[in-house]
Amino acid sequence: MSAKAEHYDVIRKPIITEKSTMASEHGAVVFEVSIGSNKPQIKEAVEALFGVKVKAVNTTITKGKVKRFRGSLGKRKDVKKAYVTLEEGNTIDVSTGL
Repeated sequence: MSAKAEHYDVIRKPIITEKSTMASEHGAVVFEVSIGSNKPQIKEAVEALFGVKVKAVNTTITKGKVKRFRGSLGKRKDVKKAYVTLEEGNTIDVSTGL
């Protein structure tokens, strides 16, 4: 598998919400990442795919909610988010896609 494919396995998609838009005003971008990835892998993937310098990576894991589906219980998947803070002068336009 190529190095670029591995980076796409780490970073799943950008998250565009009110909270992530407020974070982007301070030079941060929010991505959904794979559960097994760690901060150095996320930093390397963002720098390789977007050609920017990363200052810091903060991660959070949101546990999946238990919901009812057609009367039976089901569970949403756990989601890991990465708040990637970029160095001054670097930007990523998440609205254009990868």
